[in-house]
Amino acid sequence: MWIYNPNTVTDTVKTAVETDSKQDTGWIMHHVLDARELDFTPFGVIHLPEIHLFGMDISITKHVVFMWIAMAILIFTFSRVARAYRKSLVPKGVTNFAELLIVFVRDEIARPTIGKGFEKFLPYLLTIFFFILTCNFLGLIPFGSTATGNISVTATLATISFVVIQIGGIWKNGFFGYFRGLLPHGIPFWLIPIMFVVELLGLFTKPFALAIRLFANMTAGHIVILALIGLIFILRTYVVVPVSISFALFIFLLEILVALIQAYIFTMLSSLFIGMAVHQEH
Repeated sequence: MWIYNPNTVTDTVKTAVETDSKQDTGWIMHHVLDARELDFTPFGVIHLPEIHLFGMDISITKHVVFMWIAMAILIFTFSRVARAYRKSLVPKGVTNFAELLIVFVRDEIARPTIGKGFEKFLPYLLTIFFFILTCNFLGLIPFGSTATGNISVTATLATISFVVIQIGGIWKNGFFGYFRGLLPHGIPFWLIPIMFVVELLGLFTKPFALAIRLFANMTAGHIVILALIGLIFILRTYVVVPVSISFALFIFLLEILVALIQAYIFTMLSSLFIGMAVHQEH
């Protein structure tokens, strides 16, 4: 015999609503977060191999695959560009476009921010610019995934920039000269310990800002697009379809611009920090 209990009914309804809400929103995170399979629904799902080495999980994930794809695209593209230059000094097609971006990074990013000796850091700046740009655009294609929307990837890129910044500063100013140059000239003696700690912490906040900025911007755009499309299924009405699709399309076009801007900002800030480390003010 079933006895009516208001509290039980309320709890049941609440649980059902929470479960339904998770089902409605969970698919958004499924498309944004890393995974151990490549989801090509409705065509199928490719499960990626799990690899464990010395107790560590080094399994291949979706973002790793798309970083490999970005690497393959860049190797193939610039191999063709190099061969084209050996045949003719007049760039055409893809070669002309690649030269445009290379000259932009050299003349608008590296040269103004680093100054004398920028040529030594140009290969690294070009590498991160094209890698980030390619990863960003791969996330905009159907069934694609944005590796730069993974904090582990952006943190690794920021860590590499941090190492390059320190090597550049030490190479130009010497080990002790570089760290001595962190202190502003002419400060009172009693402020030196405090300022040294502040400047030392500043060395680590720069790559932290690089990692968070790239990760947050690339993740936010995809979440907004998926959330707008998800309104159609959450509200379960065709009334919002024109509004949702229109705004999602607008954000998607904006994401193309963001993909370019974020590659530029990460490269520009890395170059700026390198210039600050190499040419310290005394």
